[in-house]
Amino acid sequence: MCCFSPVSAPVSFVARLFASFAAPRVHVANTSIFARRLNEREQGLVYSLELSVAGEVAMILPLPVLPGLGDDAVTFVNVEKHPDFFGDMLRLFFPPETTRAQAKSRTFIALSAPTLKVHEVGSFEASFVPSPRDFGRLDERFRLPPGIWDTVGGYDDFGFAVFRLKPGKKKQIHPMALRFTTRDASRLFFPTVHVHDGHVHPDAHFDHTLYYQATATPPGDMASALTPARGYEGLVEPARPVHRRELRGRLPNRDTWIS
Repeated sequence: MCCFSPVSAPVSFVARLFASFAAPRVHVANTSIFARRLNEREQGLVYSLELSVAGEVAMILPLPVLPGLGDDAVTFVNVEKHPDFFGDMLRLFFPPETTRAQAKSRTFIALSAPTLKVHEVGSFEASFVPSPRDFGRLDERFRLPPGIWDTVGGYDDFGFAVFRLKPGKKKQIHPMALRFTTRDASRLFFPTVHVHDGHVHPDAHFDHTLYYQATATPPGDMASALTPARGYEGLVEPARPVHRRELRGRLPNRDTWIS
């Protein structure tokens, strides 16, 4: 699930906004997500989107972390050196002889407790919140309106990655990346539920491309014609095919798991 909330000031992430908080309007498109099981306990996740918003917002990605690990369940990964990560993923499916127009027609490029640490991750500032009750420990620059998660069910034992995003119009955000200790190493998790006006509606408009590496291609998904030549900070396994699934249009509003 991805939701957005205004960054409060001074005390102070899919549509993606709690409108009752009188925040700047957020428009998101061309969301791309990559996932891979890194080892027996960890999953890697890379996330990018096109964002239009007048003010600063906090983007929140819930994560099915293994309970009990506290602040250490997530490691943020700086992929600022790979701004075209998802362009590279797309080209694996469309070799050089494929024209740009053909590719475009088929896909989109996609507190008594201590204050939580703020990480400098390329162009972003990010924090990891171990559980909903820990949102009060966020640095004041990320502080969200109280009670956000009271309106969203099913995430009581999730952790949350919070990224602070700056204003812009149709701005392609360089990929955000992390690795987390997952509670279910047999499946890959993609945060795809949208939050609208503080509520999770039964369906929502999707504009998502999911990329992943797995041992088999599920029915309906595509396998790449080429394989990656590099590892992108250890998040991608070189010389192994990448798979792709597109989520477009009005669909059931839920997170996505791929076995």
